[in-house]
Amino acid sequence: MQKAQNKLAIMACHSKISKFVYPGPGKPLDIRQVDGQYEVFTLVEKTVKQNLMKILTTETSTVYTESLLAGTIAMALCYIARILRTKTPGLKINSRILTVTGSGDSASQYMNYMNVFFTAQKQNVVIDVCALDQHLSLLQQGCDITNGLYLRIPQIQGLLQYLLWVFLPEPPVRQKLVLPPPVKVDYRAACFCHRELIDVGYVCSVCLSIFCKFSPICTTCHTVFKIPGPLTVKSKKKKIKL
Repeated sequence: MQKAQNKLAIMACHSKISKFVYPGPGKPLDIRQVDGQYEVFTLVEKTVKQNLMKILTTETSTVYTESLLAGTIAMALCYIARILRTKTPGLKINSRILTVTGSGDSASQYMNYMNVFFTAQKQNVVIDVCALDQHLSLLQQGCDITNGLYLRIPQIQGLLQYLLWVFLPEPPVRQKLVLPPPVKVDYRAACFCHRELIDVGYVCSVCLSIFCKFSPICTTCHTVFKIPGPLTVKSKKKKIKL
């Protein structure tokens, strides 16, 4: 939207599938200018509508589970890595990912989220999160790790304004803007046994798995820990007075 050289990729996901909706998998649509609109915007609009309709109409299952958001971010990172491998030598590309979601937090995918967050940090990819419904502590951690912006929309009627004024500017420009104040990051980890966020827990010294209750055997790497017995107090020798 800001530069003609910019490229866009849009992905959609739910509890069953993660898929590209722009650019589409098939042949690009033959688009002509409509009411003076920029042809590229018309192409994006019609392609996204067409592919979203296919995703929604082909899903017939009534069983809904957690959203595959972590896997979708991983696919976006793979797409960025492919673009970087095929770019012209000497060309600098600044990539970023905007996640717009109305799903809840998914502590069961804690490791998947942490893997994509630290991978994005290593690739210098900024991850922004626009939460539509509720606070998402795991995605907030990802924004803090990758120097991105996290914002829970206070009013859904102002979604377009938040997208334009908060998330559209590039990271170097954001330093000169007055943006919503950052919220304190909730850095609680999810336990591997119940997939719930905890404040205090037990950490395996071998694989660094986190548990909310003590277990003599790590369920991740199957390491057996020796339970120390009670400390024995040595009796002091009585001094014999002569």
